[in-house]
Amino acid sequence: MKLKTKIHLFSTVLTLVILSMMNVGIYILFEKMAFDTEYKQLNNEVDELIAALSKISNEADAATILRTYIPSNGGIRVIDSHQELKLFVQTIDGVNDYHPKFKEGERYSIGAFQSTPILTISKPVIWVNGEVTEVQTMKILVDVKKNLDFLRLILLGVMLVGMLLMTVSSVTLGKIITKPIKKLINTMSQSRLSGTYNKIVVPPNGKDEMAQMGIAFNEMMEQLEQNYKKQEQFVSDASHELKTPLTVIESYAKLLSRHGFSNTAIAEESVQAIVNETARMKEMIEQMLLLAKSNEQNIRYFKKIDVFTLVETTLQSMRTAYNRKFLLIGDGPIYANTDIEQLRQLLFIILDNARKYSEKEIKTTILEDERGVTISILDYGNGIPKKDLAHIFDRFYRVDEARNRKTGGTGLGMAIAKDIALRLSADLEIESTVGFGTTIHIFIPNT
Repeated sequence: MKLKTKIHLFSTVLTLVILSMMNVGIYILFEKMAFDTEYKQLNNEVDELIAALSKISNEADAATILRTYIPSNGGIRVIDSHQELKLFVQTIDGVNDYHPKFKEGERYSIGAFQSTPILTISKPVIWVNGEVTEVQTMKILVDVKKNLDFLRLILLGVMLVGMLLMTVSSVTLGKIITKPIKKLINTMSQSRLSGTYNKIVVPPNGKDEMAQMGIAFNEMMEQLEQNYKKQEQFVSDASHELKTPLTVIESYAKLLSRHGFSNTAIAEESVQAIVNETARMKEMIEQMLLLAKSNEQNIRYFKKIDVFTLVETTLQSMRTAYNRKFLLIGDGPIYANTDIEQLRQLLFIILDNARKYSEKEIKTTILEDERGVTISILDYGNGIPKKDLAHIFDRFYRVDEARNRKTGGTGLGMAIAKDIALRLSADLEIESTVGFGTTIHIFIPNT
């Protein structure tokens, strides 16, 4: 069953139930009020009748009084203590055959006479002979029946109009709800068939659930498109960049195949080249996988940490691993709200990069101001030309191919660093002077 049909069916049934319950309630209430009003009027007349009967002395006068107070549509019956009929007058034929039934505690009885409600009031009275008798006054409620019939027609009309309006509103509501869903389904089908990542048009000021669904769908499609492009880029980069080391390995392997190990110098050169290119290819694959993994994972665990202590422990690890001089300038503690593990990884990448391209000491400075914390890492290497600075964070971009061969660089380190910085909401800036060195600034804003 379609969603639109479900909406129509549910709203129609619910409206029918609500209108039915409401109409029944209104009818019962009106009927009760009508009967109570008739009872009050007739009860006053019965009281006058009883007062008049208490003043007569013979039964002939009693019959005259009964005819005086008889309802225009009804009759009056006098019953003795043995339930024997003593006197009866009527204005409608057949009323004498109607016998009301009274329930205990009820002020009056409502029955049916010829499909018309009939009201009966029974009260005791002292008859002319001193006997206690019962006077039953009956009134056929013709006007009440007409009013109730008219009320039923009105309520039925209200129900039909209400159902019609609800049908129209449910159809409109169904279209409003299913229209964006249909657009979503059509867009998804087109994307599946065409292999593209189409988006749906969302009203700029839309704030309802339909607009939120459209926004969420567009964000999902955008993320899928980005991930697909990253996957394509990864495959393209891998196939392109791995060709060079594989070509070198293949060339030296063929050289060994042709000359064997008779020429020791060629054999040593070939084996060493194969080992170097294999190690470089392994490092490249690991970094490419790390970069691809980092693009998929956006989980961050932010907390308040002492940045100064983190940098100090990281520099100590670098000193121990490479037996190099890593200097730290600044005073702690300096606090920031960030992910400690990802920031540590970012520091290792930049420090390792500085170590590779500089023979001198590496200087790290930590500064804090009202905007946030800035970590600056300075190396005294050859520096980077201005034309290359704009591409320094691009994948596989190398400033100097020969230098990268010498240091074992893959051109992926700074791309990974940039990706980590984005996840940390940090900014990376680079300053470099050829012949003097390079400084990379990590700015962690206050959050």
